[in-house]
Amino acid sequence: QVQLVESGGGLVQPGGSLRLSCRASGFTFHSYAMGWFRQAPGKEREGVSLINVNGVTDYLHAVKGRFSISRDNARNTLFLQMDNLKPEDTGVYYCARRAPGSGWWAAIGAIDSWGQGTQVTVSS
Repeated sequence: QVQLVESGGGLVQPGGSLRLSCRASGFTFHSYAMGWFRQAPGKEREGVSLINVNGVTDYLHAVKGRFSISRDNARNTLFLQMDNLKPEDTGVYYCARRAPGSGWWAAIGAIDSWGQGTQVTVSS
């Protein structure tokens, strides 16, 4: 079955960096668009970034220029490099597999599989 396992979260000071990883198994990784979503306490889950099968990327406006998504198809792994982190980046970050099809890249309804999430806390 589909498994998405995140790692790399933690506590970091404002201005710091973290690199999240998502190890995928149970499906043909290179055939799917993959993304990162996050959920802060008391807020709805939102799309952070997506990378399609051709390497084309999309980003939430608030993270453009600070976050970078990438994928290693040989290792079935998705990454999110997060630099210049801000307190408002705090939340649980989820790895996500996007179902085939068109539409807005950050649509929650387009996601057919989720990881368990990894906590990112940005605080001094």
